[in-house]
Amino acid sequence: MSTGNGANQPKTRRDWGYSRGWRRFSVIILRPLLMLLMKYRWQGKEYLPRTGGAILAPNHLSYADWPSIAVFSYVYGHRYPVFMIKSAVFEVKLLGPIMYKLGQLPVYRGRGDAGLVLKQAEQALSKGSYVIVYPEGTASRDPDLWPMVAKTGAARLALTTGAPVIPIAQWGAQDVLPYGSKRPHLFPRKTIKMVAGPPVDLSAYAGQRLSASTMRAATATIMADITAQLAQIRQQTPPAVPWDPAVGGRASSLGRTDGAAPPPSAAPQPGQPQPGTAQPAGGQPAAAQPGTAPPADGQPAAAQSGEAQPAEAAAGEAPAGQTPAGQTPAGGAQAEGLSGPFAPGPA
Repeated sequence: MSTGNGANQPKTRRDWGYSRGWRRFSVIILRPLLMLLMKYRWQGKEYLPRTGGAILAPNHLSYADWPSIAVFSYVYGHRYPVFMIKSAVFEVKLLGPIMYKLGQLPVYRGRGDAGLVLKQAEQALSKGSYVIVYPEGTASRDPDLWPMVAKTGAARLALTTGAPVIPIAQWGAQDVLPYGSKRPHLFPRKTIKMVAGPPVDLSAYAGQRLSASTMRAATATIMADITAQLAQIRQQTPPAVPWDPAVGGRASSLGRTDGAAPPPSAAPQPGQPQPGTAQPAGGQPAAAQPGTAPPADGQPAAAQSGEAQPAEAAAGEAPAGQTPAGQTPAGGAQAEGLSGPFAPGPA
């Protein structure tokens, strides 16, 4: 297992690659299995690039959300998912070599070559892969499961490569396997809702020096988009200040004065729908109503075997503040739901 100084960790592979045979095998085995275990409702296919690499940045709820993200990437986006995963998974006998063959990326901490994963991620992006980075780096500790203050790896990767960041909001994986639980709740089958949003507008940071303040501000912009989408899925208003795992609470309530860069305005970025309003999908406005009947069975696809816990893009990155969109309207009214139909299973 991982150690604090990485002395007992295996040597990291320098170049990124994968086995076509192992990927095909994983699709054959895991796709029908995941189809039986979960249902899927998806939206935002028009925002997933058809060509070129992209960074998918989802909120993190449970160990059960990595297979659902994998299904989303493969079936809805037509790309085999490349996760950035904590290095401990690669140290498990039998599983570790398979993860390498599937083209997954280990994130090491406390090592001189810890940043190598960013170079490998750049290689994957240059070859047209969807690289999946959980900005929070771990499952949400917010009592109500809202996105937390995040780490800066996803923003750094985006600003270094120019690859678009596609914010992904998801809800439902926590019902399959609550964080901290070892017993999944598989039946009756649970429905996972996932929404891809327009690429995060990071143009304000283009050309700037990649300083800590720039990385924190860019990360806050990414998390604001994710939070706004999640608020629309849940039809609830998120907290004004995100949970900060570094302090075990909300920064404002704890009087935090760490000099972090101020979060970006809650106003939507160019091309982003106004929080709390209906978001058009394919030009067909129709508010998603809570409590609707579950969709037809999804058609899941390849996902990596084992309980792989996704990790942040760079070890030791400082957390970044975030400003959730969708502030509480007068009278405490909840945010309106997403517009447009969710796609049941594969489109």
